[in-house]
Amino acid sequence: MLNVGVVGTGFAAQRRAESIQKSDRAQLLGVWGRDPDRTQAFAQKFETRAFPDLATLLAEDDLDLVVVANRNLDHGLAVRLALQHYKHVVVEYPLALHWGEGTELAQLAERNDRLLHVEHIELLGGWHQALREQLPHLGVPRFVRYATLQSKHPAPDQWTYRLQEFGFPFVGALSRIHRLTDVFGPVSAVQAQAQFFPSLSPSEMRRNRFTTCICTAQLFFEQGTLAIATYGKGEQIWRSERLMEVYGDRGTFRLEEDTGTRFEAGGEVPVDVGGRTGLFHQDTEAVLDFLLEGKPLYVTLEGSLYALKVATAIERAAATGQTIVMSPAPPGRRYIPGSNDANEANQFSDR
Repeated sequence: MLNVGVVGTGFAAQRRAESIQKSDRAQLLGVWGRDPDRTQAFAQKFETRAFPDLATLLAEDDLDLVVVANRNLDHGLAVRLALQHYKHVVVEYPLALHWGEGTELAQLAERNDRLLHVEHIELLGGWHQALREQLPHLGVPRFVRYATLQSKHPAPDQWTYRLQEFGFPFVGALSRIHRLTDVFGPVSAVQAQAQFFPSLSPSEMRRNRFTTCICTAQLFFEQGTLAIATYGKGEQIWRSERLMEVYGDRGTFRLEEDTGTRFEAGGEVPVDVGGRTGLFHQDTEAVLDFLLEGKPLYVTLEGSLYALKVATAIERAAATGQTIVMSPAPPGRRYIPGSNDANEANQFSDR
């Protein structure tokens, strides 16, 4: 029986607590959150202890596993402190707001021989499983269009609409990048654009919330696939959309909301797409299987770190307007529009 502590009181933290309560292999030891009232309410709902601060929770000798599910800005520090106390850690993505910090945390976990698992439940969901199953029918993937747009009127006044607390959108919403790297592999280079409204200076943006963000990234994969990913949310988006299209040399696969269709020479083929319910529970059970039975997890820390590296490069590309080179160019250097000189691109490094 593993004793689990939860950091955070929001949606993800509650889904984790529900999963732990359902398990006969784990139990809730306690919870800590930034808001004392919400922490107390959480503790009452799930019949566990409310801790006054994170240090007190981590000092519990019986604590085995810490679930970090608070605002993105605080993930890195909470993970670091938990690992320093020799606790296993599950953290909702992103692991940190920058790849460099994420790498340091991975090294700390390895030194202290502790699990560091970054949740990426989208890889367990129906969309991703359908995508993987359909790829062999498409031949060589040439082009991907992936859009996640959420209309919000009015935009909520919460941390997910504050750039400093949420992170750059493709970092805060890292699953959009991880879904692509998990399927199409290493990235050669990225380009990106980002807009935030109201239009604020960088210093103002760090203090104030935005009401709309719209970000687009072009990812050039080593295997030759070009992907355009768009992420946006807020008041100036008037229609929500969740869409992915993969164009191969033998067919196209389209995912829209919960519907899948494959287009090929013989016509259209409907594809069943599973749902998204119960994914937090699946992830929790996978962690318990790993810790108690040694079964491999569905996602690796290396894979999550690589997605974070790509997202960090996208953030830099948006800020500088440059092409950010992730790895040596494939033949033809197709990722540098209008040029065959790789030296014109900006080599990515952790700066």
